[in-house]
Amino acid sequence: MNSGIKLIVLSGAGISAESGLKTFRDMGGLWEQYNVTEVASPEAWKNNRELVLRFYNERRKQLLEARPNDGHTGLVTLEKYFDVEIITQNVDDLHERAGSKKVLHLHGELRKARSTADPSLIYPIKGWELKTGDTCEKGSQLRPHVVWFGEPVPAVKKAVQIVSTAEILVIIGTSLNVYPAAGLIHYASPGAEIFLIDPNPVNMPGNREITIIQKGAGEGVKQLIKILTGKGKKV
Repeated sequence: MNSGIKLIVLSGAGISAESGLKTFRDMGGLWEQYNVTEVASPEAWKNNRELVLRFYNERRKQLLEARPNDGHTGLVTLEKYFDVEIITQNVDDLHERAGSKKVLHLHGELRKARSTADPSLIYPIKGWELKTGDTCEKGSQLRPHVVWFGEPVPAVKKAVQIVSTAEILVIIGTSLNVYPAAGLIHYASPGAEIFLIDPNPVNMPGNREITIIQKGAGEGVKQLIKILTGKGKKV
């Protein structure tokens, strides 16, 4: 039975890595021989559009072959007990494909494109390929609907509002070293219970009391479910 308790999730690359999606860190900051800033920045788009499109086409193709893992599906299970909202730094759609109902993408969505002339014009991408010559209804070239290095993160304002409502805050697979996402934890109310799921040591900002589950996303979410639905937690 859903208790109505607000459970907010901040998810990062670690949860997607368990579905086989490579992170920038896995790439060593490089894609083929290119620095990732050479394929994920406004300057890259200006200087070598074909290269940028190819980079995101390959990531999109990989995404279509990936499947949600136990971390994703476990968060869907928690919707039976809590009012769950997910804020993800990931541009994949694995949360949605697992069945999560409320997902905010901080950094955009890989399977969408938007107009270079009018950012409000956003379109789903059928299949995996976005090409030069693919245009919006106004005739302008479509670009990946992702936030590139050096660009503002418009969704962060909404993310702050969501985090401020958290009674339980769960952080999964993110080092919280990249801003503005790293600053979101500071907007959780003093009474919010905070959990961190990550197999690696994480240097948490601030001095909040945090329950650490030092496991990967899949096993960590399973343990979280046991903790939250066990004795001592009203659901």
